Amino acid sequence: MIRLIFAHCFLSLIAASAAELRVAVLHPLLGDIARQIGGAHVQVIDLIGPNGDPHHFEPKPEDIKHAEAAQIYLIAGMGLESYLPKLKGIIANKATLIDVSASLPALEGTCDDDEPETTHAHGLDPHWWHSIALFRRATTTVASAFAAASPENAELFQKNATAYRSQLDELERWSKREIAKIPRDKRQLATAHAAFNYFCKEFGFIAHPVQGLNREQMPDPKQLANLIAELKTSHVAAIFPEKESNPKILQTLTHDTGIRLADPLSADGLGVTSYDAMFRHNVETIVRALAPPPGL
Repeated sequence: MIRLIFAHCFLSLIAASAAELRVAVLHPLLGDIARQIGGAHVQVIDLIGPNGDPHHFEPKPEDIKHAEAAQIYLIAGMGLESYLPKLKGIIANKATLIDVSASLPALEGTCDDDEPETTHAHGLDPHWWHSIALFRRATTTVASAFAAASPENAELFQKNATAYRSQLDELERWSKREIAKIPRDKRQLATAHAAFNYFCKEFGFIAHPVQGLNREQMPDPKQLANLIAELKTSHVAAIFPEKESNPKILQTLTHDTGIRLADPLSADGLGVTSYDAMFRHNVETIVRALAPPPGL
């Protein structure tokens, strides 16, 4: 019995020392970066959870309590986290807050929520994770933050970051090969909301968002009429809903235009096992809908 207790305590000590850096993440895809770079030396606390919405998350007292021992908070930035001033006041000097996108080039965009108490303007499009190039740069930022917080593991963090960047290089090569199946003039990407501008820029698509930067910005009748005309003029072949959105407005739109409703895309990384899985799903879905059948 004594030996069992000793063994249990010994294993607990090993586990505690292995996960010595506690990191709270405010976007599910940042959790993937943290795990890829930190490995066994980082414990990731996902504050939003698998079904949360990064656009509308508001940290509750129980969320902060869950992450009270975190030494680092990773945020997606570019104005996505409207609650940031409140969070900074809560964590004060207890943890380091890292804006992963701080050094990344941003695309412009606006995002106004319907609820007055949460109204804010991003000024920037915060969906930078749809660019593999920017996601790859983000790994460097996270690795540097982890190394500063845990210098004894700095070499390991940098090694893991290098290996993960190599994986992203392969993902990028694969994505380009797949997207090459779509003729340039067919690269018209109509989506539920304006989440794919970085993807469109990186892979040569023209974006046609039905909504704004969040899923609450619904087009008024005049905007909807203009959008229908734009889709028809551009010969858009398919409209893509999102896993996180209600496709009702898109179903109405496809009924009015005759444009096909494609399979859903993952816009904010919710409900996926990894960044790689999200990106491959999106590319495969887009290629399946827009590429001509083999032999044509």
